[in-house]
Amino acid sequence: QVQLVESGGGLVQAGGSLRLSCAASGRTFSSYVMGWFRQAPGKEREFVAIISRSGLTTLYKDSVKGRFTISRDNAKNTLYLQMNTLKPEDTAVYTCAAGPLFISTQDKYPYWGQGTQVTVSS
Repeated sequence: QVQLVESGGGLVQAGGSLRLSCAASGRTFSSYVMGWFRQAPGKEREFVAIISRSGLTTLYKDSVKGRFTISRDNAKNTLYLQMNTLKPEDTAVYTCAAGPLFISTQDKYPYWGQGTQVTVSS
């Protein structure tokens, strides 16, 4: 198993940047595909980005391509999401997840953090 704890959320103006972190417990972090998902008020949770075990392969939701960058440091057991040029529609609770497959489908991720709030003001 792996336990995940997010940090780095907050309030930012449109056009600003934030970097989210997801700290993982245990010594098996590098064996998991990692992902970021988000849930806006009144909406279902959606895929944002995923990264392979090695960090060499990534996949992004179309609306965040070119603005968000997912990365990982396996030596530090930490996942990151650098978010630039933020828009009000990026406002959501962002949650990291760990799973065995490189896939954006949420139900393939058995391990989830508690989430961190990102609010983008216009």
